[in-house]
This record gives sequence, C-alpha cells and structure tokens, in this order.
Amino acid sequence: MRHPEAEADLAQLLRTGPFHLALRAALAARGLPLQRVRHHLAHRGITVGVTSLCYWQQGARRPQRPESLKAVRALEELLELPGGSLIRLLDGPAAGGGTSGAGVERGEVVRPAARSYRALVEASGVVEELIAGLGLPADGGLHTVGHHERVRIGAGRQLVGRDSLHVLRAHRDGVDRYVAIHHGDPGCDPERVEVRAGDNCRTGRVRWHRETGVVVAELLFDARLRAGDTYALGYAFEDGTGGQSAEYVRGFSFAGGQYVLQVGFHEDALPVRCRRFAQASAGAPRGARGELTLSGRHRTVHFVEQGVRPGILGIDWDWE
Repeated sequence: MRHPEAEADLAQLLRTGPFHLALRAALAARGLPLQRVRHHLAHRGITVGVTSLCYWQQGARRPQRPESLKAVRALEELLELPGGSLIRLLDGPAAGGGTSGAGVERGEVVRPAARSYRALVEASGVVEELIAGLGLPADGGLHTVGHHERVRIGAGRQLVGRDSLHVLRAHRDGVDRYVAIHHGDPGCDPERVEVRAGDNCRTGRVRWHRETGVVVAELLFDARLRAGDTYALGYAFEDGTGGQSAEYVRGFSFAGGQYVLQVGFHEDALPVRCRRFAQASAGAPRGARGELTLSGRHRTVHFVEQGVRPGILGIDWDWE
C-alpha cells in the first residue's frame, strides 16, 4: 500500500528535482531494493550495476551515456512514473555534493543531523550489497511482530552500544536466520564493533564496510521455522568507536509490528532536550515531532510505534 506522504514528497521532487533525490524518493515509495531493480532492468536487456544505481541516487554520479539514459527511461516505467519525468531532471544542473546537514525543505528549518542525507543513502546501498553478498533475500522470509531496542550513550557522548529483543514471524518454510544491521556514528570503526548473540541465536557470518560504518551480522536460529511460526531472539552490538552522537535512527523497508526505541544516557552526559521524529524517506523532512521527557531516575527516553510503516523512525537530542 502506498503512503500518501511519500507519494506527495515524490510528486514534489519530480517537479523540482534534483534528479538523485527524485530517484531516491521513487525507489523508497515503491519499496524496491537496488538488487531487485538491477534484476528487473536485466530482464529488459539493460545492464546496470547496483553500485551505479547507488551512486545515481546519492548524487555522486549522473547517468550520461546512452545505455545509462536508456536505463533511466526503463526506471520510469518500472517505478510507475510519468514518462520523461526523470530524464527531464537530468537537463538541470547537478546538485552539489558533500553537504553535512539535512538542509531546508518546504520552508522548514531542519536540525543538522549527525549523519548527512548522503551518508544515509550510501549506507542503504552498502547494506543491500552486503546482504546480497551473503546470498540472502532482502526480507529474509521474516516480518517483525515486535522489536524493543535499547541504545546506550556513554560518558563521552558516544554510542556505546545497543541491545535488541526481537520477535519475528516466518512467512515461508525453512527460515533459520536473521540479518541484523548496525550503522555506527561518524568516525565509527566497524572492525572493532562486537556482535553479541543473546537468547535463542548464535553469531554466523559478519560483514562490514569501513567507509560507511555499516556492520551486517547473520544470527543463526536454534531451529528451522515453518510459515507462521514466531521466534524471539536477543542480540547486541557493542560499539563505542564513533564520535559524539546526536541521534539514533532506524530505517524500515517493510511494514511491521510494534517498535519500541529507548535511549539511555550516562549520568555524566545528560542532554538538555530530546525529541522523537519520523521521515517517509532519507531525503524527506522530519515530521511527527514530539518532545520526550528524560527520566530522572533511569536517565532514559523512549517512544512506542504500534504499527511500523516503511520509512525512518528515531530520536534526536541536544547537548547544549
């Protein structure tokens, strides 16, 4: 089911550009991972690598060669966009790269984020490539029934780690693993991030990408699931390698069940203000803002999302 807010963002970007944001919004609105897009284009006789698609939606490169422009026209059809809507945006100037903040959209001044839009897009493409390298499907045959995530912020204002209690349901037979993803803050050294398997699972293959700080970990179940079975597992990522943290965000490619995000702060590093937020996509403005009150005793804030939809949820905070 298409989300009206995401469709509105897409329509606006198709009118105004730039090309890479419009492409990114279209992919997010349709819920198509880059591996699947590449597969569909190959069936049309068009060869485009996942890396190239990732660069196009980052704004790091623009399609210019005849074969690339042919791929863009095919993308318009695949993504159910008006004919010529993406090609037209390539006639305009390229967007400048290297922005470090979310910028200004629709007249709203957006708080500078710990991660730039480009960093989020790059990480998304890297995750898809790492999962594809494990030979696993994008959804893994599972959907979330409930996910309680606790993020720990240390005395140095850094992300120390995060713990998850995850309840999943299989929608096909034979599922025996889950892929957990960690995206460290800027400066993170993914080689030093530790994956800790907890209840009902053990650590399998672990892959990481230095430039983006992404870690992908395979968590192996104690049994193979049948369609309809539920499974509860616990796991954690121990980090502490990045710089000062100002937010925690989680992206959702698929609709799911309940999500609880709790952020706990060290007693020597308490923020002055905390807020929850939601985004339809990485390039969209932040909405659904809500102030969160820090618990004096437990030094935590949290929110509960009863029915997760594709997009981004998170909490950000101010230190001063």
